[in-house]
Amino acid sequence: MLRVWSASPPLQTLLMPRSPLASLPSRCWGLGPSQALRRSHPLSTQSEPCRSSLSRRNHEAKQKRQREKQMALEAGITPKGKAPAGSSKAWTPKEVVLYEVPTEPGEKKDVYRLLPPAYSPRYVEAAWYSWWVREGFFKPEYQTRLPQATGETFSMCIPPPNVTGSLHIGHALTVAIQDALVRWHRMRGDQVLWIPGSDHAGIATQAVVEKQLWKERGMRRHELSREKFLREVWKWKDEKGGEISEQLQALGASLDWDRECFTMDAGFSVAVTEAFVRLYEAGLLYRSQQLVNWSCTLRSAISDIEVESRPLPGHTELQLPGCPTPVSFGLLVSVAFPVDGEPDAEVVVGTTRPETLPGDVAVAVHPDDSRYTHLHGRQLRHPLTGQLLPLITDSTVQPHVGTGAVKVTPAHSPADAELGARHGLSPLSVIAEDGTMTSLCGDWLQGLHRFVAREKIISALRERGLFRGLQNHPMVLPICSRSGDVIEYLLKSQWFVRCREMGDRAAQAVESGALELSPSFHQKNWQHWFSHIGDWCVSRQLWWGHRIPAYLVVEEHMKGDGEDCWVVGRTETEARKIAAELTGRSEAELTLQRDPDVLDTWFSSALFPFAALGWPQETPDLARFYPLSLLETGSDLLLFWVGRMVMLGTQLTGQLPFTKVLLHSMVRDGQGRKMSKSLGNVLDPRDIISGVELQVLQEKLKDGNLDSTELAIAAAAQRKDFPHGIPECGTDALRFALCSHRALGGDVHLSVSEVLSSRHFCNKIWNALRFILNALGEGFVPQPAEELSPSSPTDAWILSRLAHTAQECERAFLARELPLITHALHHFWLHSLCDVYLEAVKPVLSHSPHPQGPPQVLFSCADVGLRLLAPLMPFLAEELWQRLPPRPGSNSAPSISVAPYPTTHSLEHWRQPALEQHFSQVQEAVQVLRALRATYQLTKARPRVLLQSSEPGELSLFKPFLEPLATLGHCGAVGLLPPGVAAPSGWAQAPLSDTIQVYMELQVLRGDWKGKGDIERMSGGGQGAGSVKVRKTPENGVREVLDGLWVKQRCRWHREG
Repeated sequence: MLRVWSASPPLQTLLMPRSPLASLPSRCWGLGPSQALRRSHPLSTQSEPCRSSLSRRNHEAKQKRQREKQMALEAGITPKGKAPAGSSKAWTPKEVVLYEVPTEPGEKKDVYRLLPPAYSPRYVEAAWYSWWVREGFFKPEYQTRLPQATGETFSMCIPPPNVTGSLHIGHALTVAIQDALVRWHRMRGDQVLWIPGSDHAGIATQAVVEKQLWKERGMRRHELSREKFLREVWKWKDEKGGEISEQLQALGASLDWDRECFTMDAGFSVAVTEAFVRLYEAGLLYRSQQLVNWSCTLRSAISDIEVESRPLPGHTELQLPGCPTPVSFGLLVSVAFPVDGEPDAEVVVGTTRPETLPGDVAVAVHPDDSRYTHLHGRQLRHPLTGQLLPLITDSTVQPHVGTGAVKVTPAHSPADAELGARHGLSPLSVIAEDGTMTSLCGDWLQGLHRFVAREKIISALRERGLFRGLQNHPMVLPICSRSGDVIEYLLKSQWFVRCREMGDRAAQAVESGALELSPSFHQKNWQHWFSHIGDWCVSRQLWWGHRIPAYLVVEEHMKGDGEDCWVVGRTETEARKIAAELTGRSEAELTLQRDPDVLDTWFSSALFPFAALGWPQETPDLARFYPLSLLETGSDLLLFWVGRMVMLGTQLTGQLPFTKVLLHSMVRDGQGRKMSKSLGNVLDPRDIISGVELQVLQEKLKDGNLDSTELAIAAAAQRKDFPHGIPECGTDALRFALCSHRALGGDVHLSVSEVLSSRHFCNKIWNALRFILNALGEGFVPQPAEELSPSSPTDAWILSRLAHTAQECERAFLARELPLITHALHHFWLHSLCDVYLEAVKPVLSHSPHPQGPPQVLFSCADVGLRLLAPLMPFLAEELWQRLPPRPGSNSAPSISVAPYPTTHSLEHWRQPALEQHFSQVQEAVQVLRALRATYQLTKARPRVLLQSSEPGELSLFKPFLEPLATLGHCGAVGLLPPGVAAPSGWAQAPLSDTIQVYMELQVLRGDWKGKGDIERMSGGGQGAGSVKVRKTPENGVREVLDGLWVKQRCRWHREG
């Protein structure tokens, strides 16, 4: 049953950006159709052949009109006499057709009913995915039974998204690229495993649940026990965690769902514990007091990737969590440190963090700075406490910056911590975990918020006469991406992973070629990061996550000798045995206290490639599919995730977790802006797939975590960008648009209008298949592809173009260059098949009796063309391919997703490059004929045409194509005029090349010629028509040719009825 709904009101015309395919490097694509045959489409990039001056003038005029229209749209005006932007061809309301045949989930879709008259994504995408899953097409076990099975494996894991949220367009790019590669390998006959999974996202998930607890019950997590809070988190995960799976299925991701993995599953948790223990036993994991990135709002250490470095040009006020008023940054405060024993002598230092002054333990200068040479070895008075501080010399101090003197605060600055360690300085921690000042600051500051204390300290400096000024100072401020608070560097006892040895192996793997990074320019960042890598803090002060399997021996701790005794074990029983051996006490008398902290989420995600396959157990999956064949992910995860997977994978399994890494760029919107919730341009892929009203988009913003100011800005941006919402584009269009970008180079700029363009392409394919199915008719029996022999040169040409397209797709898949595949497929379907062959074959199919050759060719174009398209447009390809009649006697695949992908070798017998080159000249002629018709406004007439060449034998190339030339050029009969014979009078003339002339009859033929009154004006040496002129010479020697044309013309009229 078909159900038709009216579409939403007309949507605002979205400016069509220059297609990413237009930026493809010059490449030999074979000789294709001429520009005159092409319909304007943003994905078309076929290079233009040499033009006649007439066609060039028409093309330039068309380009001028397009430029004027574009400028008008950008300026927000409507050209005079034109329709308003809202009714532009860019988007008009479409009928939504629904598939409403009763079909249980997992049942095959009914494909025996007529296709709807137009492409409707919701109809096409219904029912297929659940059938694919139930049939097991996505499981490697199924693929071993395929006739084309290669015996090779291809394994890959999806970068596990955070369970807290939903996928955005950046995730959709990852899925589109990965699924295209996976589907190609599956159709190729490889045993494919694509592992789904999600990450528990410790900080993000805990923050979401804590916010929900406060909103719904007015409770903080500390008011619950740890166990009760974790039950709340699992409850939230069970309720909300399925959204990502729904999005992946909507995107058509062909994942093996029976192997889905969550990083907090029991099996994965065993792998995390095992990894921690093995690293500890190998001496690569230790506990130490060091500076860490600390979020005072979250009360936890955070990883480097969760620290946003925000550049400030100078004085800037920021609203921070827990601060009732804005806090000033980007200011350099100058403070005087009096020299002890010299009343008038002082050393002035500059600082952007006066709140850390109580923690200063020294002042440092460069040893060669002559301004301070006389003070070497002297002591200074602390400006707040009056305590004596040493003036030390260190070559890392930059004498040309500021006064050349710096204060040293080892407990709150990584650089100062290194300097202090070199000089044996003891750190003073003056900022607590909650961001307040500690007791070491004195009663007058203790307990104050650090930024409140800042103002109090500056006031005190003024009162004591030691304040020396305030000035703008550009700086980079570390911000916690999770809370928005300013990061503090605090000394904490934490667990650290030693990275130097493992990092050296990771760097060597790339340098030796054992690990391939693509694009290769990422190798420089890789080598730089690993050559400067420090130890990795893996402790997090959270409740949600993998609890660290380390235990404090309480009895040893109570000795009070300053040295804590920690033991590590897979279980408490194992840890107790180790502690007994270590302390010499019996197990029974020992009290163990487990570390309350959890591990950094990046620690567990670094194990994903092998833990998801069952490690540390020796499972069949681990033996068969590890190492993974390929890792594909965003380039922003190269170091924090990919690098750590390589380090831990090599250390724990003895093998690289993968040998190839494919990295794509960041997705930005059509205006080049980074996707940001505060900009209102972060889109759920389902909103582009199914369409969404503006009101719904605005409601989604309110459900987020934006403050009132950010919400207002984001809502205004949405109203501007999507005043009528987002039109329904469909999954296949979104995937095709994403894959058409050169995502391995610069950033991807994606606009909804570009996805709409891909939807129009889907509609073209849909209409082509409706035509082909109608042409095949009832009882059609396809021939085996290897037995198909074209019955005409035009049939041979389209089969050669099809084979060439298969060759380009195969080559590009092997190189993982998806934009080349989308370009080749778009060009074949739109410009070779639809614009040329289908138009040329229509008169042939009207012949009686019905010819046998063209239907067979049409079937092969549909069958092979859809299989080429299937990895990128799985739903549309399946819907249409299922309706093609099966080849007799063949072991037909039940689904296009497991049908053989066309190969260069299988279609090699169709390739005829020379024929394609000849046909390109025919297309040049078509272009000139259409230009002539347009110039003389021959809207209804079908004028006769003559071709003449000064080179003997050159016109023989046109003889096999005279009928398609007439059809495509919208002309009457086409004939060849022998060399040296004068052309007939009253015919327009235009050059096709330096040696070939085209003549077109200008007398009235079966209709009125609107331009016949202009013949006198346009016959004077071509004035007003460029190189076009009207012949008035005698008709000596041409009568026989014209008589033959007249017979051909009458035959065409008879066929046309």
